[in-house]
Amino acid sequence: MAKKTTAMIAPTPDAHDLWKVSVGSHHDPHSILGAHEVPGGVVFRTFKPLARQVFVQLSGGLEVELQHLQHGIWQGALATKSVPDYRIRATYDNDAQWLVDDPYHYPPTISEFDLHLIREGRHEELWQALGSHVHTVQSALGDAVGVRFAVWAPNAQAVRVVGDFNHWNGVAHSMRAMGASGIWEIFIPGIGVGTKYKYDILSREGHWATKIDPLARATEVPPATASVVVASNHKWADAKWLTARAERDPLKAPMSIYELHLGSWRPGLNYRTIADELIEYVNYLGFTHVEFMPLAEHPYAPSWGYQVTGYYAPTSRFGSPDDFKYLIDRLHQAGIGVILDWVPAHFPKDEWALARFDGRPLYEHEDPRRGEHPDWGTYIFDFGRTEVRNFLVANALYWIEEFHIDGLRVDAVASMLYLDYSRKADEWLPNQYGGRENLDAIAFMQETNATVYKRNPGVMMIAEESTSWGGVSAPTDGGGLGFGFKWNMGWMHDTLEYIQKNPMYRRYHHGELTFSMLYAYNENFVLPISHDEVVHGKGSLLAKMPGDRWQQLANLRAFLAYMWAHPGKQLLFMGSEFGQLSEWSSERGLDWWITEQPSHSAIQSLVVALNRLYTENPALFELDHSPEGFTWIDGGNAGANTVSFLRHDSAGNPIAVVVNFAGNPHHDFWLGLPVEGQWQEVLNTDATEFGGSGVGNGGFVTAGGEGAQGQPFHAQITVPPLGAVWLKPVGAPKTAVKKKAPAKKKAEAKDN
Repeated sequence: MAKKTTAMIAPTPDAHDLWKVSVGSHHDPHSILGAHEVPGGVVFRTFKPLARQVFVQLSGGLEVELQHLQHGIWQGALATKSVPDYRIRATYDNDAQWLVDDPYHYPPTISEFDLHLIREGRHEELWQALGSHVHTVQSALGDAVGVRFAVWAPNAQAVRVVGDFNHWNGVAHSMRAMGASGIWEIFIPGIGVGTKYKYDILSREGHWATKIDPLARATEVPPATASVVVASNHKWADAKWLTARAERDPLKAPMSIYELHLGSWRPGLNYRTIADELIEYVNYLGFTHVEFMPLAEHPYAPSWGYQVTGYYAPTSRFGSPDDFKYLIDRLHQAGIGVILDWVPAHFPKDEWALARFDGRPLYEHEDPRRGEHPDWGTYIFDFGRTEVRNFLVANALYWIEEFHIDGLRVDAVASMLYLDYSRKADEWLPNQYGGRENLDAIAFMQETNATVYKRNPGVMMIAEESTSWGGVSAPTDGGGLGFGFKWNMGWMHDTLEYIQKNPMYRRYHHGELTFSMLYAYNENFVLPISHDEVVHGKGSLLAKMPGDRWQQLANLRAFLAYMWAHPGKQLLFMGSEFGQLSEWSSERGLDWWITEQPSHSAIQSLVVALNRLYTENPALFELDHSPEGFTWIDGGNAGANTVSFLRHDSAGNPIAVVVNFAGNPHHDFWLGLPVEGQWQEVLNTDATEFGGSGVGNGGFVTAGGEGAQGQPFHAQITVPPLGAVWLKPVGAPKTAVKKKAPAKKKAEAKDN
């Protein structure tokens, strides 16, 4: 039998405070509940509204009986010199007894240093401080295992945790405000991994709203929306990859990217089951990286992940966070890099998510001229607010450091850069200097990029930026945005416009094919043929090509060879690698059946060859971002619909590229070359193995004689119709003595 102690008379709190505690609206319930030193001893208070009797149980079997004050709050006192460890024993009308731990007798689990960093906007590991975390507190009565919760809600009057553990009634789990930081905190013992929860938030205007945790690391499977407590047990095995990544210069390394939408690549697969199939396929094709369309949690699947509500939670549609880590780990062990789409430009207005989080604009800018996207019906982050900027900077670090992501492709950068983006004249607010530049967003991107690169050498920040903004991939210390790469949207637009023209009209649009070289070194470019180009009525990449099916396939082969040879890294969206006929839809899988047709499996074979040659030849990647890596042989042959150029590596080793976008072959085609002797035809897109007609050069051409097109030698070659030829010197290149080309010597080719 428990030993009863002699109680002392304890002071009684203000009645209004007791009422506020009982309804869960007190900003500091820990100041009322729990154990508190008072003159002569310690007072205990607990909230047990349905109990008949309540005791504080101490070590050694000692108990203090508590008396009911009001509104379900019980109180008792003990003459002792310090606060002891204790538990609460409550008896109910059915004689049921419960022995429980008391969340209000624990000190804060968030440190003053964390609070300082959050106030300064410099907490680079914010996810370690905020959100939900399984936590253990050492205790004389046995270690207390539970979950610590912390959330930023500076405009709230009160915040309480609701979940499946308290029947979604949070009056017994109100959080305390941590001073002026705007952070609310509580440690709840007795719960753990798998707990579903949200926050009830009382606004300044007196309205309660139930919200997800902005830093939850997992959620329920949509359409359910609760946050979920998780703890990682994944043991990484990619140390070799990470070590090599830190020593790698992405600008000088090969990078061909396979972009995919995980849900429709092969429907029904999850993070774990996709690993084997994706690795086998990507390694077969020879891509160096995969890029996943956004995998942060999002409520509306047809948004493809670009309407994010859970910025710190991988979508639960495909498994747990550890399942996602497993996929990335497996890809790394197979030598495949991982890029993830990241969406800091906007977020949806769902009332249970970030929108008006604590009753007022918090994550979003309060002025709709800066805080809302008219096209997308979403909110825009308040990039000038310290805590919001910290939330996003830390989020970028979270994906890279917790999930070992190798690069983030940042979506919709242009929408962040310009205050008047997609707005009428009276719908935007100029900056402090009267300009259209979003200075806060610029500073945010610079801080994000600088911080990511400082902490994680070898990773990549890639901007999807669709305007001519200068210095996107320039260093921040020189005023640039600090990205490592920028998507070359101009190249994408121009080349697709060109390639869709009938060959007989292409001569009039030749500049669209060559214009990209006028600005090729202004930024560090990625050449994207992404999901955006094969959806919403645009048709598949193959369907863009003119002519009959043979011509479409030939056009596609020539286009891919041109893309892989052009300066810049390559990105190709899934399905294009085998010439999918139909437009992509996220609602169904790719048309894998078509790869059983020889003409389409041959496109796959071409992509395999392109990636193999690309990764084996530094001339095709090492100087992607330097003028020394490219030389026109003839970029102006509009009449023949051809372009020819040289790619070089840092040692001067060349590869010659000729692409014929005409519907007829060119025989006895004069091609200026820098090296005398045999050149191997390392690629011919018209080869029969790629589904072509077999027009070519028998595997080799010979350069010599007089010069042509500014090169000291020439070869007379055959260029196939709608085809591309890559040539490489055989053996060690001979030193060339530059000869003057004949004044009127041109490539011999008939017009279309």
